Amino acid sequence: MSGEADAVADGDADAAATGDADPTDADAADEDLDTAEEIMRATYRALCAHGYADLTTQDIADESATSKAALHYHYDTKEELLLSFLDHLYDAFTDEYSETEGDHAVERLVTFVDSVLRREDAESDQAFQTALLEIRAQAPFAEGYRVQLTAFDEFVRERVAEIVADGIAEGTIREDVDPEDTAAFVATLIDGVNTRRVSIGGTDCGTRRTFLAYVEDHLVAPDADVVVDPDESPDLDESPDPDESSEPTRTDEEGDA
Repeated sequence: MSGEADAVADGDADAAATGDADPTDADAADEDLDTAEEIMRATYRALCAHGYADLTTQDIADESATSKAALHYHYDTKEELLLSFLDHLYDAFTDEYSETEGDHAVERLVTFVDSVLRREDAESDQAFQTALLEIRAQAPFAEGYRVQLTAFDEFVRERVAEIVADGIAEGTIREDVDPEDTAAFVATLIDGVNTRRVSIGGTDCGTRRTFLAYVEDHLVAPDADVVVDPDESPDLDESPDPDESSEPTRTDEEGDA
């Protein structure tokens, strides 16, 4: 499907260059993009409701205005659809976290970890993360899943290594810190927090405080005048009370970031 959409887009570009663009072609391309987005949203809802193992294309069709036959027109198998979904998630993830705000690298590093682990809606996020963990469990046996999940890991590592390297250059992070080693540690921390949330739930063991202590003791340059945690957010793995708010906001959910 993606190849067909690219072909339509390329055709539109060629037609525009020659002044022969057909409005019906543009409408068809927009319709294809709308259908693809609808399928991705339906896949998310179906995964939350049914998990990976029990998920069927009919479940996805039931969550959208798209029929099962139409789904099979775009995707031959459930696995092919989920690979497209992972690619969709990757695009959204990299768009959101390609840049991180902060006055210096230390603040950007802490903000990056906080924002990646923050949960806007604990209940729906728990269901989705459970389904995603099921997909991750297939990675040793399915190369397509493994390739997609590796791309997420590589992006996180690259972003952290870039932030740390910037910190070394600006003097806020110690010169003897290895950006790649730090990136590997942070990626493992993020994976660990997400896996623990799904398997046994959040805890109050102080993961975020320990992470901040690691940043303070092992990363911050001795003479750097920086505040490691300007926002003083609660712990990474502290579970929120689901009864506190029926519509949690970003501020409400920072305790589970």
